[in-house]
Amino acid sequence: MDKTIAFFGAGNLAEAIIAGITRSNVVSNEQVLVTNRSDNTRLDLLSEKYGVQCNRNKEEMIQEANIIILAMKPKDAGNYLNWLKDYIKPHHVVISVIAGLSIEQMEKTLGEGIPVIRTMPNTSALIGQSATAISRGSYVELSQLYLAEELFQTVGTTKIVDEKDMHTITAIAGSGPAFFYYMVESMEKAAVEAGLDRETALELLTQTVIGAGKMLESSGEDPEQLRINITSPSGTTEAGLNQLMTNGFDKAVRACVDGARERSIEITNAQK
Repeated sequence: MDKTIAFFGAGNLAEAIIAGITRSNVVSNEQVLVTNRSDNTRLDLLSEKYGVQCNRNKEEMIQEANIIILAMKPKDAGNYLNWLKDYIKPHHVVISVIAGLSIEQMEKTLGEGIPVIRTMPNTSALIGQSATAISRGSYVELSQLYLAEELFQTVGTTKIVDEKDMHTITAIAGSGPAFFYYMVESMEKAAVEAGLDRETALELLTQTVIGAGKMLESSGEDPEQLRINITSPSGTTEAGLNQLMTNGFDKAVRACVDGARERSIEITNAQK
């Protein structure tokens, strides 16, 4: 399939995907078209940095492209969809990276026969380490689904999922990096308060998070077993874990995921 990709939206997530696509040579730089609502400086930066084509003529972009990536802010998605419906054709594939924008809403607005794909990357796409969930709409052919996988594998791993699970995935993978950063923030503060310098604390915490992630990825053991493996009776790890349990860590994390999931549902409902 010939690939010319038009990005509507030029924020950090769009840039991460552009960086991955151009780095991997999935398409040539000239086949990546980018526009946004009004920030010409941002477009100039992307053009200079990645050699992509930036354009204020949105109609022309749609005519040239066969893949449309919606990467604008959620509050702008409705207006963009209403505008797009007059120009989009069945040969286009519309891919959304917008949290809360449902397949139903896209299909309802764009009309029958338009292939739409919903994705949920996260900000680790900036370093090629995103975990991206992908759901297909009613009119998406397998070749188009595999194309979406190919694009997002340039910025990390992908997983095909049922759309009904997207709210939960948004909570654990889309928002998840922020929750881990918050944990690192708190551990860093505790270390500094105990007399360790911030630079050393952050360096050690960063490698600890990387190492734990690699263990989860490569050991073949589930998180509970990995935790048990390093928790000696009456040792330091057990003492720390006991404090987490006493202070309701598990309950707080579950509430965190539930809160993010419920907000994703609210955003989706507001766009109907």
